[in-house]
Amino acid sequence: MSRKFDLHTHYYPPIYFDKIRELPSEFSFDKSPSGQTIITYRGARFFGVTPAMTDVAKRLEDMDRVGIDVEVVSLSTPNVFFTDAAHQPEIARIVNDSYAELIVQHPTRFKAFASIPMDDTDAALRELHRAIDELKMNGVILLSNIGGKPLTSPEYRPFFAEANALKLCILLHPMLPANTDPFREYVLGPLVGFMFDTTLAVARMCFDGMLKDFPDIRWIVGHLGGAVPYLMERLDNGWRDFVECRAKIDELPSTYLKRLYYDTVNFNPHMLMMARNMMGADHMVMGSDYPHLLGSIDRAVSSIENLEIPDEEKRRIFEGTALSILNNV
Repeated sequence: MSRKFDLHTHYYPPIYFDKIRELPSEFSFDKSPSGQTIITYRGARFFGVTPAMTDVAKRLEDMDRVGIDVEVVSLSTPNVFFTDAAHQPEIARIVNDSYAELIVQHPTRFKAFASIPMDDTDAALRELHRAIDELKMNGVILLSNIGGKPLTSPEYRPFFAEANALKLCILLHPMLPANTDPFREYVLGPLVGFMFDTTLAVARMCFDGMLKDFPDIRWIVGHLGGAVPYLMERLDNGWRDFVECRAKIDELPSTYLKRLYYDTVNFNPHMLMMARNMMGADHMVMGSDYPHLLGSIDRAVSSIENLEIPDEEKRRIFEGTALSILNNV
């Protein structure tokens, strides 16, 4: 019987919410129409705060209920990027230390992706090595844009060069697009904006040559890649048709995109089968997005169990792929 690893699940040390309240930023606390405490970004709903975000006992109870053995916890959006370069290193240290403490308390149940203060290059490299070498964390979480800047910005390149040398596992998590105006109504930020920005980030990294230049980074793209699998053929056509799309890469975009890993936070059986048919079960990992409202710890497990694929492929999605790409396992 395979163990079940959840690679897309978020835990927030209570001190993190205190820091968002304390430091000046474009993020603020508000109430939703149903009375839930929510965080907004430039007025657009970002996410709702749920008890399990800070409650470890509740989290373990839910894991046991559905049969998840190990969670690789990470800090979701806005990560440490709600604040400026001067404050990011401190927030990253606090969060990463909190995760290390959680793992000491429950060593068989939790692993963690570190948060990195990307806007301070030296601090980013220091925290990367502290997290991986000293705290023995299992990779890093990055957002699809950082304060509106793409991951392809030259200032981030030293970090990715080092990440490549470490064969780093990176969970690419969505962020609201830099322009939030079209996403203010109907919770369109998380529903559509997140998928849009993930897709944009991956396409840009591909055409910019990042996936070619840093082939040893193990990228996990959240939410089954946003629209990446769906648009792969179109991106290939762009490479064939437009000279600028060939300027920095030697092969079809799909060649690079099929080397990435995709988490299963989609739960639609047709989409999961499409990703499996295109990329293979050995490029898929289970994710739940627990405890966010759009996630589901129940469907994370059942959506994979119900797929009409061999048990060996299910084992890869639940455990095998994770063990092959995580750091320090």
